[in-house]
Amino acid sequence: MSPGIRPLTVLGKFKPFGLIAEATNAPDDDVADSYQYFLFDPDITGQRDNDDGNEGDFTRQREHELFIRDNRIIWTSGSRVLKQFTLSSPIIKACWSHLGRGAEAFLCVLQIGCLTIYNISGEVVSVPLPRTVISIWPLPFGLLLQQAAEVNPSSNIPFSSASPTLGSREMLRQRKEAGNISPQNFHSTVAHGLTSKRDMSSHLILRDPLEEPEPIYLEERGKLNIMKDYDERTIWSSDLFPLMTSYNKGKMQHSVWAIEFIESNLEASASCSSNVIPDTIIPKRVSFRRIWQAKGAKKPASKVFLATDDAVPVICFLILEQKKLLSVGLQTVEINNEILFDVKPDISWSISAIAAAPVVVTRSQVKIGLLPHLDVIVLSPENDLFLYSGKQCLCRYVLPSWLGERLISGESAKTDSGSRDPKITGLSDAVLGCINLSVNHSQIFRCALTGNPSSSLANDCIAAIAEGLRSDLYKLFLSLLWGDGYSDQKGSSIHFEWEALCNIFLGICQKPNAVHLKQLKTSSESSWEFLLSSKFHKTYSRFHSGITSINPLDLEEIAPFSTKTGSGERPDNSFELMVQSLDCLHAVYESLKMDNLRKQDLHHLAVLLCNIAKYLGEKCYIDHYIRDFPRLSKITGACTTLSSSRKPPNIFRWLENCLRRGFLSTNLDDLPDLIRKDGCSIVSWARKIVSFYSVLFGDKPVGKKLSSGVPCNIAPGSYSSNEELAILAMAGERFGLHQLDLLPSGVSLPLRHALDSCRESPPADWPAIAYVLLGREDMAQSVFRNLSSSKEIEMQSNTSLISMSIPYMLHLHPVIVPSSLSESIGLENAKIEDTNSVDGSVIDGMEHIFNSYTQLRYGRDLRLNEVRRLLCSARPVVIQTSANPTISDQEQQQDQLWRIAQRTAVLPLGRGAFTLSTIHTLLTEAFTVPKLVLAGRLPAQQNAVVNLDPNIRNIQELKTWPEFHNAVAAGLRLAPLQGKVSRTWIKYNKPGEPNAVHAGLLFGLGLQGYLHVLNLSDIYQYFTQDHESTTVGLMLGLAASYRRTMQPDIAKALFFHCPARYQASYADFEIPTLLQSAALVSVGILFEGSAHLQTMQLLLGEIGRRSAGDNVLEREGYAVSAGFSLGLVALGRGGDALGSLDSFVNRLLQYLGAKEERSLFAPSNEDIRSAAQVTDGSTPNVNITAPGAIIALALMYLKTDSEVIFSKLSIPQTHYDLQCVRPDFIMLRIIARNLIMWSRIRPTSDWIQSQIPEVVKNGVSHLQDDRDDMYEVDVESLVQAYVNIVAGACISLGLRFAGSRDGNARDLLNDYALYLLNEIKPVSAPPANAFPKGISKHVDRGTLEMCLYLIVLSLSVVMAGSGDLRIFRLLRFLRSRNSADGHANYGTQMAVSLATGFLFLGGGMRTFSTNNGSLAMLLITLYPRLPSGPNDNRCHLQAFRHLYVLATEARWLQTIDVDSGLPVYAPLEVTVKETELYSETRYSEVTPCILPERAILKRICVCGPRYWPQQVELVPEEKHWWSFGDKSDPFNSGVIYVKRKVGACSYVDDPVGCQSLLSRAMHKVFGLRTLDDSNMLANSHRELDSDSVDHLVSTFSSDPSLIAFAQLCCDKSWNDRSDSDFKEFCLQVLFDCISKDRPALLQVYLSLYTTIGSMADLLVKSDSNVCDSLSISSLKIALAYNEAVSSGRLVTSSGFVQSIFLASLGKRCEEILNCSTELKTNLKDYLTSETWSDDYHNSNLQKDVILLSWYLKWFSVPSPSIIKAAVEKIKSKCKISTSAVPLLRLLLPSTHISAIREIDRVFFSIN
Repeated sequence: MSPGIRPLTVLGKFKPFGLIAEATNAPDDDVADSYQYFLFDPDITGQRDNDDGNEGDFTRQREHELFIRDNRIIWTSGSRVLKQFTLSSPIIKACWSHLGRGAEAFLCVLQIGCLTIYNISGEVVSVPLPRTVISIWPLPFGLLLQQAAEVNPSSNIPFSSASPTLGSREMLRQRKEAGNISPQNFHSTVAHGLTSKRDMSSHLILRDPLEEPEPIYLEERGKLNIMKDYDERTIWSSDLFPLMTSYNKGKMQHSVWAIEFIESNLEASASCSSNVIPDTIIPKRVSFRRIWQAKGAKKPASKVFLATDDAVPVICFLILEQKKLLSVGLQTVEINNEILFDVKPDISWSISAIAAAPVVVTRSQVKIGLLPHLDVIVLSPENDLFLYSGKQCLCRYVLPSWLGERLISGESAKTDSGSRDPKITGLSDAVLGCINLSVNHSQIFRCALTGNPSSSLANDCIAAIAEGLRSDLYKLFLSLLWGDGYSDQKGSSIHFEWEALCNIFLGICQKPNAVHLKQLKTSSESSWEFLLSSKFHKTYSRFHSGITSINPLDLEEIAPFSTKTGSGERPDNSFELMVQSLDCLHAVYESLKMDNLRKQDLHHLAVLLCNIAKYLGEKCYIDHYIRDFPRLSKITGACTTLSSSRKPPNIFRWLENCLRRGFLSTNLDDLPDLIRKDGCSIVSWARKIVSFYSVLFGDKPVGKKLSSGVPCNIAPGSYSSNEELAILAMAGERFGLHQLDLLPSGVSLPLRHALDSCRESPPADWPAIAYVLLGREDMAQSVFRNLSSSKEIEMQSNTSLISMSIPYMLHLHPVIVPSSLSESIGLENAKIEDTNSVDGSVIDGMEHIFNSYTQLRYGRDLRLNEVRRLLCSARPVVIQTSANPTISDQEQQQDQLWRIAQRTAVLPLGRGAFTLSTIHTLLTEAFTVPKLVLAGRLPAQQNAVVNLDPNIRNIQELKTWPEFHNAVAAGLRLAPLQGKVSRTWIKYNKPGEPNAVHAGLLFGLGLQGYLHVLNLSDIYQYFTQDHESTTVGLMLGLAASYRRTMQPDIAKALFFHCPARYQASYADFEIPTLLQSAALVSVGILFEGSAHLQTMQLLLGEIGRRSAGDNVLEREGYAVSAGFSLGLVALGRGGDALGSLDSFVNRLLQYLGAKEERSLFAPSNEDIRSAAQVTDGSTPNVNITAPGAIIALALMYLKTDSEVIFSKLSIPQTHYDLQCVRPDFIMLRIIARNLIMWSRIRPTSDWIQSQIPEVVKNGVSHLQDDRDDMYEVDVESLVQAYVNIVAGACISLGLRFAGSRDGNARDLLNDYALYLLNEIKPVSAPPANAFPKGISKHVDRGTLEMCLYLIVLSLSVVMAGSGDLRIFRLLRFLRSRNSADGHANYGTQMAVSLATGFLFLGGGMRTFSTNNGSLAMLLITLYPRLPSGPNDNRCHLQAFRHLYVLATEARWLQTIDVDSGLPVYAPLEVTVKETELYSETRYSEVTPCILPERAILKRICVCGPRYWPQQVELVPEEKHWWSFGDKSDPFNSGVIYVKRKVGACSYVDDPVGCQSLLSRAMHKVFGLRTLDDSNMLANSHRELDSDSVDHLVSTFSSDPSLIAFAQLCCDKSWNDRSDSDFKEFCLQVLFDCISKDRPALLQVYLSLYTTIGSMADLLVKSDSNVCDSLSISSLKIALAYNEAVSSGRLVTSSGFVQSIFLASLGKRCEEILNCSTELKTNLKDYLTSETWSDDYHNSNLQKDVILLSWYLKWFSVPSPSIIKAAVEKIKSKCKISTSAVPLLRLLLPSTHISAIREIDRVFFSIN
């Protein structure tokens, strides 16, 4: 049969776009003439244009172009320049390669002596090469480099060939060689640097841009040698398969090489001389193995490419001198998990050709392994263009006629002679389905080859036939498809394409004698001819070419096209083709039934199938199609030829059996074979549904298939039930909600049921897609956030998730909590409510605190506004002046202002804690620090501002440290390490002159970990400024940024400020004590927990050293800093750290003043300079060294429960001892004892009492009694001790329960605070009688005040981040105490400010941790010596008060509604593990809230009736809370997504829950009509208010489909219509969907309702538009589902759809079928005549045929031939006298009983 003729689609003239792009740039004069270009498919680079249209749209958009001229490359797409590269020297060659990196593509550019590799994003790597490398070729795992022999430099001319990666591209013009390179140039330094081994190898491979090129080995006769054959010039390589072809000019032969990895090193070293291969083991060598060679070509093949032939890859060589295309087949063999390539010996053929290229035309969707299905386009020597699939010629392409006319009209002016027709003279640049054709050697046109039909039905059928037919039959089909019969000039429209496809089959059907011809022919054949035409001979002759048949048919296959006419065809083939085509097309038919949107296609296909079945005489098939489309009975008429009675596969029947009897009892014959075939994409729709049903009803996966043999891709995840497994299968097959909606409603019911049953509590390890399917976007969002490691993955998964949930439009957008005020509430609320304020919009550093989190948490009252007012230091303070005549107003104002200024100066400490980590900076802006305003204003005098008078007091002292604290607070606002703060930004904010503000900013940034970015030179510059506060801030900040790292560079910088580290010669180097103290603590933070011995010895000496400046006042502060530092270095390591700790402890006990402690540990040699000790005679000055020593011991033995140390830190038990120990040291000893005996602390007053020695208890309890012996003891020392012990115990409690919000600890500390407050000045009723009264007479006011404030500070540490109102009120009172008594000084105000900040730490989003490091930092912050004034750093550096930042954790949690993206309240149940204080406990919280520490947190559940439940299981472990962005964080950095159940409002809108009484509201709004007549009048007045329904639905459901449906129901036009029943049904359905939160029900209910409605219509009206009975099958499956639910085969609490509704549908259907009178007679005719009535002019009869088809399907009546056979069987076996129903029931088990009665009546009734 001759190949058909097809027109080419000409897209237009072709010109490389690079030429146009060059012209638009500034043109160079000296540019080279020659250029190269190639076109390629953008898929190679992984860059698919998003704006591309349809797949079949052959536009230039689909191709990209690389244009190369001289040293420039232009990469364009269509008419858009994507990238331009300009290199340093001329380009020899460029190609794309994956370099073994998977999907990432690299552009490799070869220049002389260099290879430049670009990746898509533009990063460049340059690899130096020997100058001998003359060409590069991509391979799947690297880049092949071809070397030339050094001897002959002229061989450097590049090979005339194209780069292979891109399927087919050819450089139209080769570069003109710039001239030979002289030999001496080769010996470059680069070449010498490379190994001799590489020089020797003729081919190198570059496996990675950062590695050296490796030599390639040659495998011959089992031995490995380095490949040194310089004559083997590579002419092609594949980037999909490890293959390379080369040409050897000397031997005139082509070779194909397979490239393999060789693991071992042994063979190589055996066969090569030892100087070549080094002894080191090379991990994997690359070797060549020759798999094919052919001699006799004088020149190399001008083109080599891969194509496919019948699913086998072939290599094609275009050999121009012989004008032929030679093809060699490939095969793969798998040995030991390695895939080896070899040549297939029996596949090789040649076609005459002068040009050829691979194109994608026939099967564009199919891939064979990695290779797309490539056909070959061939230009024959006669200038004809042919399309080949393998060796089969499909068609000839011709240029359109208009092109010829246009060309001739253009050329006739020039020349009169020459042919009038355009002649194709060349083809090139094939990409997918487009090629460049050069016409008449003059012009190049871009043409598209018409490939797939645009009709999806025709496409599906062709693909199914391709997948289902045997290869020889498929070739026959292809020749028919592409032959003359199919090509139709006007065949562009979809309808014509389908017609043409049908005509192929109908053409065969219309040759009735085809079957008989064959039989006649065989009888006359001789036996020899019979043998030659047998199948056996065919296979035999392939391998043994001796016996060949002279049959012309065998030669026909190779000829370009057959000269035979149609009659020479083998007729038996066409019959077999029809049989197999029927099976394939029937599979498509059954698959289309599962898609609601393809009814039209289904009908077209049924017509074709009826004709094929009629031709083949398949009665049962015809019957099957007519039952689906009753009107087909008129097409088929009576079928005369009787043939087989095969039962057609029927998916609906299979699904129904699955539902009724379970998977195991189903019959696999009901499924088409294609469904079980692996990798069949066409019927994948039906395959997916079959696999879901199989899994749902008990099938289990075995590998990639189910046990039934149906392939199924199941997503990873655990499952405990069939339903869960079915959902994983749906997720694995990407079967989303959109796809569910396409299924017939009955079929979708069991799948929807499975989704519904798992929705409540799905397993926690599912992929996000599975959760979206369930409608649990909350859980999907969590998985999704955890997995998205990079933006790309996030984008991909985002789109795939959206596609899973399209109909319900739940786009998963990442929720960003508004970080600035303006996003959540208007600015007007944010202004501090202060009627007297001059300017409400002053920047106070807290304007950003009102975000969505704080709004939810504190939005119901004004406490945040109040905190902001109390901590604001940026505006003048109100001064109340009284009319006091004695002192002048001026002095009084100044006096009051001075006191208030001291308070204002410490407010930044609290503000820093309040705003900790609450903003994200913009690195493009300067950092603003709020002003520190120490002025006042007089409301009485129109807000006149009064400044402090510098003449009266030294104002400067109020400036330095307060400014420092103010800047620290500003720096602390930045959230830690989220946006990277860059070094340039810090330097950008650096002032010209060093000042305290920048110093504070550095410290603040350092505490958040940002000073990592500074390099050593920056640090040096800061230190050389010699500015005190800058140095302090920088040292502490660096230490905090590098905490626990022992970073040597930073350590050097810190030790520079510790003179103890110098030699004696540096002793006169003056460093202020302040800096030395800061340096010591910085060292401690840097070396925290390391127990670094040398550092510890240094620090131990420093505790007892005299301070360098000999400023006695600062000695204690220095010793304390050294003690803190020593404690930090050995933090918690006292028990295990070092044996040498004994000497340390001895020394520390000496410093404590313990006299007889020498006996405790053996004395040690002390190498620390004793000369500098603070000694008093021979003993240390205990007053100075004791605090440092106590703190060092406390931190070294923190939580160790060491009895020894505990006993050494004894509390005085006698009056004498009390006289000997300073009271404030007793407080420190109490704190230290409790930190060591950590587990004994209890939040009870008994525990605090147990800390107080008996002597003190007794003394204090008798204060009120007037007893004489009181005067014998010193009452004052007793009371002092009592107050300090209580304060110490309270601080211990504060540390023990830091951040825990423990209720007992809070109440206890609160009671003690109020007790001390009342003792100072009675303000409220005293709490209880347990406390001793009257202590204020015996102790100074300052001590009491300090203890009170320390207790309050501890209280706020316990309640950190909670915003507790009771404590806040206490703090507000303490702040406002009138300092006229002179007691509210700088230190106590600092404590109140810090306590306020702690209470609202980080805006309520952060709290304290109790791990060792955090406790140490808290202890430094709470150190019980408060400063007396703004410049007081004697006992404790003020900067240390900010170190609490290192103890904080962001343990906050908020819930975000996944639909709205807004934060919401949600009830949580938190479970904490058992500790020594309590057993395992569950308690409830409402988000937003702060969670317990990781050490005790076990589980968190989202509970309550309004949100879908969710559970997060955790393993309690002693670790820090997760840092921001940590991938392992189960809370996504403080966010849990929740999904609101429909029918509930959020707690913000409806706190009490009164709006959620759904049904009451629904009935009230909908006013459902009652059937009572008396109510009819009342109801008629009550029209539906559309707004109310609409509003109500949108209140309870965010689902767009429900809201739209509600608006439709309430449309006014409905009121005039008569079908009020339907309207009521709609409202009830809407109610059901909303109340059960199942929006998908809407579609199911409506489609089932309308199915029955249209059935009923048919009975009433004769002109009904019902023409098929497919909905009956769907309805039957819905009823089978109902049965499965009621019988318990599907696990459920209640059915997905109301079972009464489904049962009533079944009833109604049977009523409809039983009420027809003619049905019985029609049935009788049908059963007896075995045909459908075909008198189709009568419209009534048409109705009867439809009813009959319904009846047959509804009652599962088998086809008449089967019934006939059963009846015959019964009649032959026995005489029936009464009824044959029982026997018929046995023989026809699936048929309904009423149908069996009818059959009995027809065949066995006694007439």
